[in-house]
Amino acid sequence: MIRTEDITRTEISDLGEFALIKHLTKEFEIKNDSTIKGVGDDAAVIDSKGKRTVVSTDMLIEGVDFDMTYTPLRHLGYKAVAVNLSDIAAMNAIPKQITVNIAVSNRYSVEALTELYAGIYLACQRYDVDLVGGDTSSSPAGMFISITAIGEVDSDKLVYRSGASVHDLICVSGDLGSAYSGLLVLEREKVTFKANPNYQPDLATFDYVIDRYLKPEPRMDIIKFLDQKGIVPTSMIDVSDGLASDVMQICEASSVGCEIYEEKIPIDYATTMVCSEFGKMLPVSNALNGGEDYELLFTIKQADYEKIKDSAEVHVIGHITEANMGMMLVTPQNTTIQLRAQGWTGKDDE
Repeated sequence: MIRTEDITRTEISDLGEFALIKHLTKEFEIKNDSTIKGVGDDAAVIDSKGKRTVVSTDMLIEGVDFDMTYTPLRHLGYKAVAVNLSDIAAMNAIPKQITVNIAVSNRYSVEALTELYAGIYLACQRYDVDLVGGDTSSSPAGMFISITAIGEVDSDKLVYRSGASVHDLICVSGDLGSAYSGLLVLEREKVTFKANPNYQPDLATFDYVIDRYLKPEPRMDIIKFLDQKGIVPTSMIDVSDGLASDVMQICEASSVGCEIYEEKIPIDYATTMVCSEFGKMLPVSNALNGGEDYELLFTIKQADYEKIKDSAEVHVIGHITEANMGMMLVTPQNTTIQLRAQGWTGKDDE
């Protein structure tokens, strides 16, 4: 057992900002030819080589977007990168660089930030992304992480939310509702732990859903699959707010309607088991409204169906209709229900 007195703690003030940045980024190396200058100057230098450059930024706030009670710092660093790379993927682009801005209170040590950056490093290594800059600052309380991701794509392959047309097929990758199911389990165990600090939860049964919440993966494999098949989606978005909310965003941006077939929505068995354990909760509700799955939701021309029909990771769940037909969920009983963008806006809204 590691004793508390044996754990080294280095105060951030002992290093200072520039030494801290150097310490945290010393393992990062340049992987992309488009990165001319990374960390270590006043600004990064990037050569887009005639491609379209896409940029996305996202902020994670302690107590709102993550809870340190059950979030390992390494997982947090990885997730902070992953959710931004997912936005790049949703444009049909390939991520190349990121910048990382953090603000932390004196509750965090250099060792804690080193663990956070270890997660950032793992994500960069996995997805061949370069860390090219950022900033560190102090916070009166908690931690704030803001990451900007930069990607590139050929101009004729760039995909927006606004390109869906009537009769297009609606597709989604992976499965939905599992991340929210993982959060439900973690929140339940947190309540038990607060009541009894000696309680040690056994989460082995829920490994899949917990991993989906704590360590999501951007679906770059789907972007590569579509490219290999010669498919350029007509519209695309990543599922961060729940299927209902995100398909409605595509419909509104494209001025169209949709029909989503409930029985076609991909839901993992582990999500079904969590819903069963929580009583009357329906798995389809987690899929429609849960959020943070970071799967890709996209539309394709009907002519491209033959190219994706045998994929185990791409599921056709509906089709695009005229705008005046509304945005509807079709039940197994063939009744239609108006989709509502409930979405998941964080634990404070529960």
